[in-house]
Amino acid sequence: MTFCKIIFWAHLAAGLVAGLSIGIMCFTGTALAFEKELVAYAERDVRRISPPAADTPRLPLADLLGRVRAAHPAAKPTGITLENHPLAAVAFTAGRNENFYVNPYTGEIRQPATTRLRDFLRTMEDLHRQLALGGTNRPLGKAINGACNLAFFVLAVTGLYLWWPRKWRTKGLKRSLWFVSSANAKARDWNWHNVIGLWSAPVLIVLTLTALPISYRWAGSAIYTLTGTPPAPPTTGPGGPPGNNAPPAAKIAAPAPDAMPLSSEALILIAQKAAPTWTTLTYRPASGGPGGRSEADVTDPRDPARSIANRQSAIGNSRAPATVALRTSDAWPRTATTTLSLNPFTGEIVKSSGYADMNAAQRLRSWTRFLHTGEALGWLGQFIAGLASLGGCVLVYTGFALAWHRWQRWRKPQTE
Repeated sequence: MTFCKIIFWAHLAAGLVAGLSIGIMCFTGTALAFEKELVAYAERDVRRISPPAADTPRLPLADLLGRVRAAHPAAKPTGITLENHPLAAVAFTAGRNENFYVNPYTGEIRQPATTRLRDFLRTMEDLHRQLALGGTNRPLGKAINGACNLAFFVLAVTGLYLWWPRKWRTKGLKRSLWFVSSANAKARDWNWHNVIGLWSAPVLIVLTLTALPISYRWAGSAIYTLTGTPPAPPTTGPGGPPGNNAPPAAKIAAPAPDAMPLSSEALILIAQKAAPTWTTLTYRPASGGPGGRSEADVTDPRDPARSIANRQSAIGNSRAPATVALRTSDAWPRTATTTLSLNPFTGEIVKSSGYADMNAAQRLRSWTRFLHTGEALGWLGQFIAGLASLGGCVLVYTGFALAWHRWQRWRKPQTE
């Protein structure tokens, strides 16, 4: 058996075994290419406010938070997201799926009229990551998709070899590089499989290769080996390779018994001054006590004095800082985030961590994460990633069709 035939049969076997999962990942990858942009557009009516009257002051964040808690007592806001835009609503996040958008001038609380698009994309994400399996079956779904992604990598590499034109003659080259009219379904399927595969394979190789550290610890560890970086201590949390989790949070000195915690407003202002080119920021208050109570849990808009006492009680025994994650307009790479850890009593920035503070392995891991989604290269990268994923859907269809044609041809003499 020739080397080319060995590659062909390996390609065919991998496609037949993993094709269904690969098709699901490609379809969901296409849908998720512009996930953030689609959700933002669908929710534009609540994320943007009408221009306020001149000289209208913004309401304090504590007031806005109190209104959210009063209107939705069961909600547990854990973070505040601000956008550096004069008409942006203040977003309060409560868990994975619940967001409240508040007009900073009037205190009006708004939620999207429908969450169908967000829910659809969430389903696509669950399918993409773990075949939408939940609970105790979640690891199984992740394992299946991880193995099939590895098979997809093998398919893209072997396919590139098989699809590459053997002779650079005009007629054969045209059939390999572009679509031509075909007399029958088999010829059409071959042409589509060859052309789409040849053009999309380089991108698919990048997408599958950058997904490996997400699926396997050994792939994450390989990044440390390739960059010559000492391996990070093994993580105890679920998922991800060693060193993939965020470093331990900074600790602050124990506050004085009568120390008064600063407001969210004051801490956010300190962070904004530290990063004047910020575009978006997410603030998470310090949490303390065995129950991990946050400012959202202890703020009582009807009794400011009680709120202060509650905050002292919740934060006083804690040495955890408040954190502010910022995106800036001049960040490099464009997906880089800077996280500031602030002393909630003094406002001192006790720690600043961003791309520049990462070691070589962490920087490479940051690139692989956002190359997988295309975000590392902006909207053009997302478009190319989405287009290649769509091409992957066609490759799955034409691959199965070509296998069927081959089986029919093999079966025909047996029945004659």
